[in-house]
Amino acid sequence: MSPVSPAGDDPDMAALAERIKTWGRELGFQQLGITDVDLAEDEAHLEAWLAAGHHGEMGFMAKHGTKRTRPAELVPGTRRVISVRLDYLPAEVETTKVLGRPSLAYVSRYATGRDYHKLMRKRLATLAKWIEAEVGAFGYRAFVDSAPVMERALARKAGLGWFGKNAMLLNPRAGSLFFLGELYTDLPLPVDAPFEADHCGSCSACRTACPTGAIVEDKVVDARACISYLTIELFGAIPERYREAMGNRVFGCDDCQLVCPFTRFARVSQEPDFAPRHDLDRASLVSLFAWSEEEFLEKTAGNPIRRIGYERWLRNLAVGLGNAPWSRAVEAALMARLPYPSDLVREHVRWALARQREKRQRLIAAS
Repeated sequence: MSPVSPAGDDPDMAALAERIKTWGRELGFQQLGITDVDLAEDEAHLEAWLAAGHHGEMGFMAKHGTKRTRPAELVPGTRRVISVRLDYLPAEVETTKVLGRPSLAYVSRYATGRDYHKLMRKRLATLAKWIEAEVGAFGYRAFVDSAPVMERALARKAGLGWFGKNAMLLNPRAGSLFFLGELYTDLPLPVDAPFEADHCGSCSACRTACPTGAIVEDKVVDARACISYLTIELFGAIPERYREAMGNRVFGCDDCQLVCPFTRFARVSQEPDFAPRHDLDRASLVSLFAWSEEEFLEKTAGNPIRRIGYERWLRNLAVGLGNAPWSRAVEAALMARLPYPSDLVREHVRWALARQREKRQRLIAAS
């Protein structure tokens, strides 16, 4: 980072911090806080989590060493981090209805619209330009889930929320249905008080609701059992012991967030980009399974689903179809994919077909 080089006298950092918060609201962020770069306590928690193997195949969590927990090692010269949150709950979602209708595909609510990364990075870049117009050239870098950054730990220190028992950052006005972004800076801004209170109390709704028991203890998630990990981060076969519990969740899982009492305070996002596209908030498993690769690439352009690729998309949908009620349409859709040129897809299709045939036999026996 380049050193601070404002024209004339040094700016009043306290006044600048207040202006930055005003600008953050003008840019559409629901909250903005400022923190220092001391994450020693969080570094110890991360090391213990990694040592337990809870990260599974997410080697990137350990790859960068202490750059993740020591911001000044990732971006030399960093003295403060500006942390922002942006609510994403889309309007008119039928979340619980979709989860209760196993023939429909459940896509995590953050992924039914356009990808948030570019939108937030652009706004953080605008914020940096406004700061630069005020103080002159200064050092900064913007991040939105794009580098080894402890975004939740930084957000807690910046006063944006506390860690829930599901290890998500919770905010009393939004639950956990928001995105986080950061602006690393060398400006000596005053810091905000960290969010010290823990409002979870004796509530353990998130732990009870987790379909696979991935929340192994308060604030500790074993990613290897988490449906979000299984459907997004895992490259190989989904372990059979988790497939039935996945139900119709084909990209991510929101169960632990949806049951949180604070989620009822979440406000519908006003961002047009977050509105559901291509009926991803309520499409049937059969219709999505019928997408060709060209359709997948076209309809997931600018969407977070694109990152898992077509092969894993079919893998996830096959599991969902295996868990769906028997129907001729479901069985036919699976049969049509049996010749697909991917061992990964074919293995999951065979599993799903076996499940569907068992259900058909039970229906015949009961009639």
